[in-house]
Amino acid sequence: METLDHFHQNRSVVEDFTSKTLAAIPSDFGRLCYVNSLKDPDSGQYKHDGLADLYSESSVQAALEQCHGELLSRILETPLQDQERDLRKCLGTAGDGFWNIVESWRETGDYRTMCPQGLPVYLNELFCSNMGALLEIFSSNRAN
Repeated sequence: METLDHFHQNRSVVEDFTSKTLAAIPSDFGRLCYVNSLKDPDSGQYKHDGLADLYSESSVQAALEQCHGELLSRILETPLQDQERDLRKCLGTAGDGFWNIVESWRETGDYRTMCPQGLPVYLNELFCSNMGALLEIFSSNRAN
């Protein structure tokens, strides 16, 4: 019975987080960046004070990990042309910082940290390859 209760609580966390927080972010890449920002890069643990006040730590971790993986999967299932539009929309919220982010990510590869832990290597490589290609597209379009 405890497993069923845990499942229902995890589902409640996911529903709460997606309907109240993620729904306000207008792009899949924006959502991915946000969820990734909740993850401690050293421990891989997610921290969201609002959810932590309402739900158990294990439920919050499981739910945010699930959301992170699902967002990345959704992006990877999208044609590259649509990914380009979505990433442009996401980075467009930075206003004048758009090109700074593009150039920084191209130089540092910081986008590589956006993948959730435990992701199969081939999906991680696909995401990073797509991001590299998208950043190159942005840069080449700027030069024209």
